[in-house]
Amino acid sequence: MSSAASTSQSFFSRERSVAEHGFNRWLVPPAALAIHLCIGMAYGFSVFWLPLSRAVGVSEPKACPAEMSFFDSVVTTSCDWKISMLGWTFTLFFVFLGSSAAVFGHWLETAGPRKAGLAAAACWCGGLLISAAGVYLHQIWMLWLGSGVIGGIGLGLGYISPVSTLIKWFPDRRGMATGMAIMGFGGGAMIGAPLADKLMSYFATPTSVGVWQTFVAMAAIYFVFMVGGALGYRVPRDGWTPEGWTPPTAAANKMVTSRHVHLDVAWKTPQFWLLWAVLTLNVSAGIGVIGMASPMLQEVFGGHLIGLDIGFSDLSPDQKKKIAAIAAGFTGLLSLCNIGGRFFWATGSDKLGRKTTYAIFFVLGFFLYAAAPWAATQGNVILFVLFFCIILSMYGGGFATIPAYLADIFGTHHVGAIHGRLLTAWSTAGVLGPVLVNYIRDYQLDHGVARDAVYNQTMYILAGLLVLGLVCDLAVRPVAERLFMTDDQVAAEKKTTVAAVAREEAEAHADFEDFVEEGAVAEAAAAEARRVDARRNGGARALLILAWAAVGVPLAWGVSITLQKTFVLFH
Repeated sequence: MSSAASTSQSFFSRERSVAEHGFNRWLVPPAALAIHLCIGMAYGFSVFWLPLSRAVGVSEPKACPAEMSFFDSVVTTSCDWKISMLGWTFTLFFVFLGSSAAVFGHWLETAGPRKAGLAAAACWCGGLLISAAGVYLHQIWMLWLGSGVIGGIGLGLGYISPVSTLIKWFPDRRGMATGMAIMGFGGGAMIGAPLADKLMSYFATPTSVGVWQTFVAMAAIYFVFMVGGALGYRVPRDGWTPEGWTPPTAAANKMVTSRHVHLDVAWKTPQFWLLWAVLTLNVSAGIGVIGMASPMLQEVFGGHLIGLDIGFSDLSPDQKKKIAAIAAGFTGLLSLCNIGGRFFWATGSDKLGRKTTYAIFFVLGFFLYAAAPWAATQGNVILFVLFFCIILSMYGGGFATIPAYLADIFGTHHVGAIHGRLLTAWSTAGVLGPVLVNYIRDYQLDHGVARDAVYNQTMYILAGLLVLGLVCDLAVRPVAERLFMTDDQVAAEKKTTVAAVAREEAEAHADFEDFVEEGAVAEAAAAEARRVDARRNGGARALLILAWAAVGVPLAWGVSITLQKTFVLFH
């Protein structure tokens, strides 16, 4: 029994996930995508709100008595939940994503990405099963606990699990590597939302809206993909570098270090809090727009979206349905820009530098936010949409670029844990951005401002936030030399030394000495080694194609569905 437990423990340990010689580093990004595409469904959870708001009434919502207390509404089985109550699940997602990433970031660095990925799968999929039971029993607290709290912890673990690993595999392309993985989080809703819609339609009956069955089915599907992704993670050996690559010297780029800052030191530095502010301000501006994209387009342009010179308030119910369909296309287009921006901007940051990339976000974003009201007053829908497509690409790009920025400033040894702490900025922005957009809108409506002008003041305020972000970004400087860990400290944390690495290499090639005693034997051994490598490379290529197909095919399906909805905008 103890032997079996030891074997199991060693299999899930970080040491057992160290890549063997000749491992293809391009197998790691699809493993990361497999997890991020699953947990990214958090962005698409709103697809469940309307069906869940009539889980009891089925065809129509069954309203609760007005005098019912909040506690009674949480445990009642006789009437339906309000969408405002269901929306708390979304808030819990991102509160627990940021907090769990901060709490478990250091554990991830020692336990390794495999354990973290499996823990994320257990939390995210287990949370869906608890939510399914909550829907079946009509207990909304189980939905909050299952998906919001436990699922939110899974989001945090799954989100940060590949960051440190990918940065270490791609020191020459840090931005591109993290951009590929974090792109998956933005793309998860494009796959999950239409999949959930189809599953709910399949499971729906005259007495059920089909949500709890959909949760169970999606939990099973996601568990397979997430476990596959977690088991596909590998970490590079100590001292590994890509063939032919040499680290940049300090003189060549002072903003990229080859040293390491400890987590306990990093989060106390001015650089950490400046980058925290950079992420908070960039995300606050974008996330507020995401939450209000559909009503914003409808209220700003009203009947102009369907060729009528009337405002939103003067539209008939049928006309409002038509412009709602157009606004859905706008939302889909923004999602594509959010996803594409994560890869485009993060990859571009490898050439431009992280500081310059963020400066572009803030300067360009300022002008676009400030110009959006002008585009609205001109009635130019295409220009208005273009502005926000670029804005949302930079919103996604900010998420994908920040891990590489952290690695540049603090080194790679603790970057996963540091990134976890920094994601509390996301939780903060998730409250700040929507509050700014929603409450300023409501305040102006209450004071008689026309619907087509209620977002103007908001755009100027968001532009101001970006100015503050630019100031913070420009203030970032290299970390003081005294704050870096010594080589001995790094070696002690890795529990290895140069001598230990040498011993590991010697053990891996223990038989080599036996083959070099005679030239003919050595030549024969080399030929056999080449044949073995050829067979291995053939299998590795097949595995690489399968791995990318496993994530590429669902992503392509989600993109095609989104594009179909987007075409309505330009119809």
